[in-house]
Amino acid sequence: MITKTYKIEGMTCGGCVASVKKQLDESDSISDANIRLDFPQAKISFVNELGIETLQSIINKAGNYTIKLNGSETQNTELSLPEKNVRTYKPLLLIVGFIAVVSALTQFPFSSFSGMLWMRHFMAGFFIVFAFFKLLNLQGFANSYSMYDIVAAKWKSWGYVYPFVELALGLLYLTNIAPLATNISTALILGISSIGVIKSNLNKKKIKCACLGDVFNLPMSTVTIVEDLSMVGMSLIMLFQYQII
Repeated sequence: MITKTYKIEGMTCGGCVASVKKQLDESDSISDANIRLDFPQAKISFVNELGIETLQSIINKAGNYTIKLNGSETQNTELSLPEKNVRTYKPLLLIVGFIAVVSALTQFPFSSFSGMLWMRHFMAGFFIVFAFFKLLNLQGFANSYSMYDIVAAKWKSWGYVYPFVELALGLLYLTNIAPLATNISTALILGISSIGVIKSNLNKKKIKCACLGDVFNLPMSTVTIVEDLSMVGMSLIMLFQYQII
């Protein structure tokens, strides 16, 4: 078990202390949160250690408070993320590559290869696999997602719903049920999601990308923008192809 001491700025009364403690106690990753007003300080014991950005997203639900590592333990949350290079994104690239290859192999022996069918299978595999990684640690994903997504930042529950939406879209693409609703939903949902990603990149914020849930420590970058906009683009291509729009 790991225990760390933090400073929480913005608490002014016992009610503030109670509100912050309540939010921290609700996290499955925290075994004990000892909060006091003087200094102010928080002594937090973890079952699974949470990063400072995740703790900040938790106490944001209690009010306008800021949490920082105390004294000698102070850290820059940006330093906890690896450098943006090919090696860092190797897991993401491998997963997308495998999905792309398997989607193509479904049409073997390629006597009449269909690019549209490949896109549908790719999108099915993409959503199902990415939903799987998010569901491995739903709370961890929701906390990370709320740091940059414009919907999840205002409605935290969206982070808990989103993986199930991805899973549903994947199954709809796989079975080709309701292609109109499926492609429109994909374009809207990922289009809106990409707004927060683009804003974070333009602001040069070094925050964790939640595209593969809380399993891999991937920094937000243009890779995430390409990922989201590529899916939006494919959904729009399929809409045009089916002469739906």
